[in-house]
Amino acid sequence: MFLELLAFLVQLDPGFGVLNYLTLRAVLAMLAALLISLALGHYFINKLHQYQIGQVVRADGPKSHLSKTGTPTMGGVMILFSFIISSLVWGDWSSLYLWIVLATAVIFGAVGFTDDYLKIKRKTSDGLSSRQKILGQSLGAVVIGLWIALSITDPIQTELLIPFVKDVTMPLGLIGFLLLAYLVIVGSSNAVNLTDGLDGLAIMPVILISSALALFAYISGNYNFSNYLNMPFMPGTGELFVICSALVGAGLGFLWFNTYPAEIFMGDVGSLALGAILAVIAILLRQEILLFIMGGVFVAETLSVIIQVAYYKRTKKRFFLMAPIHHHFEQKGMSEPKIIVRFWMVTLILVLVSLASIKIR
Repeated sequence: MFLELLAFLVQLDPGFGVLNYLTLRAVLAMLAALLISLALGHYFINKLHQYQIGQVVRADGPKSHLSKTGTPTMGGVMILFSFIISSLVWGDWSSLYLWIVLATAVIFGAVGFTDDYLKIKRKTSDGLSSRQKILGQSLGAVVIGLWIALSITDPIQTELLIPFVKDVTMPLGLIGFLLLAYLVIVGSSNAVNLTDGLDGLAIMPVILISSALALFAYISGNYNFSNYLNMPFMPGTGELFVICSALVGAGLGFLWFNTYPAEIFMGDVGSLALGAILAVIAILLRQEILLFIMGGVFVAETLSVIIQVAYYKRTKKRFFLMAPIHHHFEQKGMSEPKIIVRFWMVTLILVLVSLASIKIR
């Protein structure tokens, strides 16, 4: 939207052209999303209190979490609102990537919103059934995957990039690409959802991974940088730099209120949408493997649940004291803030390792 206004301003004074720079728009998008979140935070929390939209804690969860009952939830609405508004203001409306990412936010946010609404309405921790949730996520993944596939104009956009090695890609073909896109989107959406169990545990990794994807987007969309760093040049992906920056700003604004002890939780409306957004951006940048590495915490949380369920079905015993794995550490006596910060540190290390792939080729 701003670019349309900018075209008019440049006619009045060419000096306004500086606002067209990608880096400046990215900074402004981040600041706008951050300020929107901070400005709306207390108002949104107060409204949630007023309408008694509070967290319903699992009866079989850690006993220390019972004190969190009633804490305002569905804060993901605030994240998505600030992210979408900032992206629309500072993003390029002619970019297909902008609309693909925003559609992802809306679709998966709607699935999460429905799940949260049912939990609040029923006053239980049971919202959508697992089958219903997977169905909603699957439909969204198929729609977004097909949209991306139909927009492909270069064969490199259907190849899987192998990080840390030079000029090595894996051709997927259309079917392979769609299958990979489905698995990455649904898997990432659920992984972030499972991780969102402690105050600030999920949002900081989202911020760190978004920051790294922003850098990959900037390099991939710039011919000179991509050529120098031996990365595939993908025209138009530079706009994802602005989108990732808006996501970072929205996440930081939410973290202000979500840090321990949390004043608000993101709910499924936030976690399902954020996981899907990260996945779609990684797919557009062809960095699915690096998303898997950077999201190691999300992967570990998901695997802990899979292992727990499979082990229990076979032996009728628990492999972990409680799953997801952050609850296991709680049961072992580790304090919530210590678990959160250590998981953040692990994510930071994994993000730095992934960024090293830019030069290690």
